[in-house]
Amino acid sequence: MTETATPQEPDRWIFDAHLDLAMNALEWNRDLKRPLHNLRLSEAGLSDRPDRGRGTVCFPELRRGGIALCVATQIGRVDPTGKSRVAAWQSPAQAWAMTQGQVAWYREMEAVGELRSVRDRSSLESHLADWQSSLNDHRPSGYILSLEGADSILTLGHLERAYAYGLRALGLAHYGPGIHAQGTDATGGLTARGRDLLREMKRLGIILDLTHLSDESFWEAIDAYAGPVWASHQNCRSLVPHQRQWTDDQIREVIRRDGVVGVVLDGWMLSPNWVRGETTPASANLHLEALVDHIDHICQIAGNANHVGIGSDLDGAFGTEQTPLEIDSIADLRKLAPLLQSRGYTATDIEGIEHGNFLRFLRTIWN
Repeated sequence: MTETATPQEPDRWIFDAHLDLAMNALEWNRDLKRPLHNLRLSEAGLSDRPDRGRGTVCFPELRRGGIALCVATQIGRVDPTGKSRVAAWQSPAQAWAMTQGQVAWYREMEAVGELRSVRDRSSLESHLADWQSSLNDHRPSGYILSLEGADSILTLGHLERAYAYGLRALGLAHYGPGIHAQGTDATGGLTARGRDLLREMKRLGIILDLTHLSDESFWEAIDAYAGPVWASHQNCRSLVPHQRQWTDDQIREVIRRDGVVGVVLDGWMLSPNWVRGETTPASANLHLEALVDHIDHICQIAGNANHVGIGSDLDGAFGTEQTPLEIDSIADLRKLAPLLQSRGYTATDIEGIEHGNFLRFLRTIWN
């Protein structure tokens, strides 16, 4: 697997609204500067994670796929019991410390030219101009810093500190019960701390990522927050029934707020009756067309192609054991375009889905 030195066409670059880059570097111990085949070989024989030897994301592949811009996460969930099936810390202070380590890693990747921080309209336009005009085959991908689950925010002062170092989007909860709201597989609404956090997010201008919220927390957050909203990685419940997915009414509400929904490539969110650890892409006959089904469903609800993009989550604790059969690397996101074209989507529609819709959103809120 090799990189190409030829820059991607300006209209064919991709915005990926959800990548867990720092989690992979620090918790999976992956040096993302290395080629993908090298990373996979280095994990041969490891079984501590289900995706060992099957990862799909690294910096060379981001460049090969034309991923010019992404939303990159910090993550530090809290579970005082220590019994969560999802990685978590026993206190918010520990979770905060973990997120600070993740920030330090992002800074190091900036220093060595792998990433470039995007925080406002000026840095956004500067980065895109550099990316599209560069003949350098080692161009850095731009990243917008997001926090997946707000358990690590000890106080409102911590949120202001996070904004100062570049945090621009935030999801209130991840899996299970949260300190500020309830997440995937949990029920219930916002807490008092969650409502306080939303008020401070509005003051600072932080994007509310509605992904992972329980239904009750989703609707309460929508009502309580007047700032910008999006869904970094979210699919459709009418196609794959599960609380992690959104109902048509939830999708309509985000569209009404002029938000964008990033569709996700995790197999269990694309194939009904998927059993994690048992079902395989081959046994489910899972193809990339399934993702196009979710894109098309959102477009049919909206009546246009202006509110959907890509939030691949391709490094979100799974690899090729849980992706469509056509996906061996994040660079394969480029295979979406011909599938969309075959469904009747125009070149303008496809450009919007690949990057234009999220880009319009950012330009609007950062104007």
